[in-house]
Amino acid sequence: MENSENQEHQPTNFFQSTTAKLIMVGILTLVLLIPLNFVQELIFERSERKKEVVNEVTELWGTDVHFYGPTLRIPYKTYTETSVVDAKTKQVQIQKTTYIDYAYFFPEQLKNKSDIKKNTSLKRGLYNNVVFTANMNFDGYFVKPNFEKLEIKNEDILWNKAVIVVKTTNLKSIKSDLNIKLNNQTFVFESKAQDDKFYGELETNNFDYNLVNADGKINFNFSMLYNGSNSVKFIPVGKTTTINIDSDWESPSFEGSFAANTDSKTITEKGFHADWKVLHINRPFAQEHLEKMPNLNEFLFGVKLIETVDEYQQNERASKYGFLVIGLTFLIFFLIQSISKISIHIFQYSMIGLALIMFYTLLISITEHSSFTLAYIIATISVIVMIVLYSFSILKNRKFPLFIGASLTALYTFIFVIIQLENYALLVGSIGLFLILGAVMYFSRKIDWKNN
Repeated sequence: MENSENQEHQPTNFFQSTTAKLIMVGILTLVLLIPLNFVQELIFERSERKKEVVNEVTELWGTDVHFYGPTLRIPYKTYTETSVVDAKTKQVQIQKTTYIDYAYFFPEQLKNKSDIKKNTSLKRGLYNNVVFTANMNFDGYFVKPNFEKLEIKNEDILWNKAVIVVKTTNLKSIKSDLNIKLNNQTFVFESKAQDDKFYGELETNNFDYNLVNADGKINFNFSMLYNGSNSVKFIPVGKTTTINIDSDWESPSFEGSFAANTDSKTITEKGFHADWKVLHINRPFAQEHLEKMPNLNEFLFGVKLIETVDEYQQNERASKYGFLVIGLTFLIFFLIQSISKISIHIFQYSMIGLALIMFYTLLISITEHSSFTLAYIIATISVIVMIVLYSFSILKNRKFPLFIGASLTALYTFIFVIIQLENYALLVGSIGLFLILGAVMYFSRKIDWKNN
């Protein structure tokens, strides 16, 4: 009798205790972070490969479209005087040397209307490269420059050698004839060599500024058709600059020094419309400049055409929840093991963990040939079915495997919702984790830790 009581109260071997099993499961969870990290590196590698391909295609098709101009350039004479002493007579003579400098004048009014159409036909290998064609129309007018303000005499001004200058990126991707109409006279833009590594330069042939109309203005009008990608931006050189952009792109990002008008800005699934109006008082630079056009890139504004979350970003975000999925799945099996007294070997935990990691390799490989949503559904069903069928052989009944299947379905659904959300991802994730913690606390209350 005494012996049987001693046997009943004989302490369990530590390595067979619940505490030891919990420690081993925890260590296994940490070990599985190694293959999970390999999967994340694979996602990063595939993402970098896509960027390389996209860069190759956009370099051929066309990159960012940034526009600086038009600007009126008028040459004028400057003089330097040098004193020269005659060696024989010792008389001082004044030699006068003439140089040509340039004055640059921005337009009084600049208006632009741009229509941007996305092009999804470019494909290289697995990757679709979303680029666009931009049809841009410009009009406005210059007023007669005030050279007195610049302390330049009227007789030194070469009015008959004025030109219109436009600086723009992506010269190779302009797909239209470049004609500019100045008060009903047509001039042709020609590409000019210059030192600016960011912009290419276009300028007209010389014209006589005296073609001003009765109002003392030179009206201009011209159009440009671009192949481009990523962004369309402008520098507000007009004393009043008005920009209107329409596009069928559904995910714009408005960037730069000036915000789009909130009253007229619209974004829908079919595209967007945006307006900007910038006055001279809104920008800290003058309407006229001497010697050269200033660098005003810091005042660029416009729209960046983006993919809100591409497939590799979604895969990367999904993989970041890998530790959570493995840990919670192991916790479910551990709670079932502890409550039902069913023995689950550490090798069986390993097989379940590897199946969970295979989810991410399935996800990225299927995503590259279809959409992320379809890939997520296929990978989720495949992994859940595999784990549920394996659980039938481990747990020897139907109740627990079905519960595991329902739990994993809820977990993967929860993660998918978080991945799709942008503004509320943190809020929904925090609420979800709080509820999961509450459920774990509820089910773990039946475990008798004193005898383990």
